[in-house]
Amino acid sequence: MTPSTTSPTHAGGNRIRATLLAAALAAGVGCATLTALPAAAAGEQVKVQYRQSSTGGDQAEPWFKVVNTGSSPVSLGQVRLRYYFKAEAGASYTFRCSWAVKGCANVTGTFGTLANPTATADRYLEIGFTSGAGSLSPGTDSGDLQLRFHRSDWRALVQSDDYSFGPSQTSYGDWSKVTATVGGTQVWGTAPAGNSPSPDPTGPTDPPTNPPGGGATLFDDFTYTSHTDPALASHGWSVRSNSGGPGVPGATWAPDNVTFVRDGSTTVMNLETSTAGTAATTEMTEVLTRAVKFRNGTYAARVHFSDAPRSGPDGDHLVQTFFTINDLKAPMADDYAEYDFEYLPNGGWGEPSNILYTTSWETYRPDPWEAVNAHSESRTSYAGWHDLVVTIDDSVIVYYVDGQEFGRHDSRYLPERPMSINFNQWLIDLAGQSSTTPRSYDQKVDYVLHVKDQVLTPAQVAAKVAAYRSAGTAFQDTVPNP
Repeated sequence: MTPSTTSPTHAGGNRIRATLLAAALAAGVGCATLTALPAAAAGEQVKVQYRQSSTGGDQAEPWFKVVNTGSSPVSLGQVRLRYYFKAEAGASYTFRCSWAVKGCANVTGTFGTLANPTATADRYLEIGFTSGAGSLSPGTDSGDLQLRFHRSDWRALVQSDDYSFGPSQTSYGDWSKVTATVGGTQVWGTAPAGNSPSPDPTGPTDPPTNPPGGGATLFDDFTYTSHTDPALASHGWSVRSNSGGPGVPGATWAPDNVTFVRDGSTTVMNLETSTAGTAATTEMTEVLTRAVKFRNGTYAARVHFSDAPRSGPDGDHLVQTFFTINDLKAPMADDYAEYDFEYLPNGGWGEPSNILYTTSWETYRPDPWEAVNAHSESRTSYAGWHDLVVTIDDSVIVYYVDGQEFGRHDSRYLPERPMSINFNQWLIDLAGQSSTTPRSYDQKVDYVLHVKDQVLTPAQVAAKVAAYRSAGTAFQDTVPNP
């Protein structure tokens, strides 16, 4: 399969019209890849049992059990399964968990593209687990994982040409055409030729990783006093006050709602979005770099997402973000770029509830709407603090959430011009909650990091941030203007 060229229904173009961006010269610099090879702990082994619950129609229904065949407990948070299949031309896909013994809220599903497509596989569905799934003792299994996926447009699927599909597997049995890794090390199954799952260098079994040296860097610990603190502007940040999209027409972008508050032992930036159910009472927030100078390398931020307002009725169609972007110079211009983390705590854009998107944009046309992008998604709650990392080199864009790979998008979506770095929180519409009772939502940001032309693992990001903090460095910007 190929990544989707159909956008999730969120329109990146709306955001462009709202963002203050300047034209920038293109830059083309190579990227040094840094890796640390993992190893599964001694005794950690699993196998995968599979049965199919649907042989055709409009959705695939692969069901799994993960069995601990080793001599040590296995944390399911370190386990990843891959089911390989052949995509329908031009299709994008949606993952669903119908039922799981461990709870669907603790099961994640993302789609990836194979580096070496075969006649029976060019995409895979990767199944992961949150920490809430717990561990498997030796000899035990996960119980049913009743999963399914379908084309996003619900058109018919053809499963007969899918590598991992077993039409005669109507009861659970060992299935080697699904692979499993523990802590990034493959322990079960055979992938399509030339496509063994890549080791994950970021799992919790990794030893501490020293931050790599070199590389022009932007780091900000957001230790400011208010949105009017002169240091905020002198460090290159703009707090948005101009009107326009995205979001509710007629809403205000309110600088006063960007504050800096204590959270434990550190200061964090808080973006507050509030409404009383009308455009006139809706206030949204955005903070972005004035400089448009960031391209290849590593982008990271620690962000706190909220599922519910501080008070008042819940349900608003909220978007909480961390992203990089440049301006669309003309409809379908091929030098446009945008890379998003977007969390919708109450759904929206046709989604009924929580969903986290990562999206890589090639280009779009606002009217009539047409988009060229790739996206990955997970339908579960992400309330709380999360470490978000996206790396861009000359061949691939990779997104990580809390140290685990979340999405991987290929070279068609690489940036051709520099971008700004942005955080915003806004309402898609007022349809999610019609109450006129005031309510407000918070999105917090602990830090932001960009390392130019270096691909860092999440462990290396954490080490680099810790080194800045240990040295008492709250801000550094050595990234040159293009």
